[in-house]
Amino acid sequence: MALSLSPTRFFGLSPAAQGRVAALITVAIWTSFIVIARATADPARGGTLLPLDIVYARLWGAGLVLIPWGWWLSRQARRAAQDQDQDQNDGTSAVPADSLWGLSPLPWSITWRVGVSGGLLYATLAYSGFVFAPAAHASVLLPGSLPLWTTLLAFLLLGEAIGWGRALGLVLIVCGDGLVGGASLLHAFDGSGVWRGDVLFISAAMAWSMYSVLVRHYRLDAVRATIAVTVCAFVLYVPAYTLACISGAWPGHVFAAPWREVLFQMAFQGVGSVVVSGIGFTKMIQYYGPVRSTMMTAVVPGLSALGAALVLAEPLPWNVLAGLALVTCGIVFGVRNAAARP
Repeated sequence: MALSLSPTRFFGLSPAAQGRVAALITVAIWTSFIVIARATADPARGGTLLPLDIVYARLWGAGLVLIPWGWWLSRQARRAAQDQDQDQNDGTSAVPADSLWGLSPLPWSITWRVGVSGGLLYATLAYSGFVFAPAAHASVLLPGSLPLWTTLLAFLLLGEAIGWGRALGLVLIVCGDGLVGGASLLHAFDGSGVWRGDVLFISAAMAWSMYSVLVRHYRLDAVRATIAVTVCAFVLYVPAYTLACISGAWPGHVFAAPWREVLFQMAFQGVGSVVVSGIGFTKMIQYYGPVRSTMMTAVVPGLSALGAALVLAEPLPWNVLAGLALVTCGIVFGVRNAAARP
């Protein structure tokens, strides 16, 4: 019997319960993601893997779960279409639109859009940013700037209106981002590379915002969207990176690193951050909409910055604390003034 993925029934939960559970899981994983990614990608902490090595492990971990799942969903859909054709017997055919040899349950035109933005660009930009900038900066500029870019993209691509309350919240977010990123730019010419990490974090947030708007635009199912992202990124990235490392064209460490470290990254960054968090975030978008979903991550900046200070002993200068406060207030204010769109 085929697995039911109806948006009204998922593990027996109501749509409202699905949204709340998805929000809790997503916030927990996103908070851990920032701390763990900084601890791993920061060369000063003795990490073995390079940022692109972590992307490689992330895609393998997610791919081992989601690629067979995508093939199974596409196979079930084709069988159902064949049975429907036989029942109708009217000469028409309702072949489902899958892609990438039946591994992605979505058409190629959608698969590559969500895969490049939510898979390749987000991962490569975010992990590269942790090489230059501390976790507190990521706390402000990754989840903190998501509502800004999502609102602007939703306005441009979906025609969603920006009310005065949401606009005021976004102004606070911009001010908070400016306190953090602006301070880094002031030191751009004194040899500090923190500003590079800030730019990469902002770019990663833009890529993820594009993915969230595309999910809403195409009204994608949470599981199928996450599978399509992983399949596309895996096919485009893993073979090329494997060849580059083996041939010596890229000095990757993934094949020389301790296997326990690689397996941990596959489990957390792949299964946790992609499979569990990806499906959870997409379920949030289905119920709350892209803008309100990104605004509901208001606690992530503060929690991750506090976690980095406690676990990684990273300092929290005044501009980062002030930026955290402004971003969190902006997100909370936007949530209170954004109407839910189930």
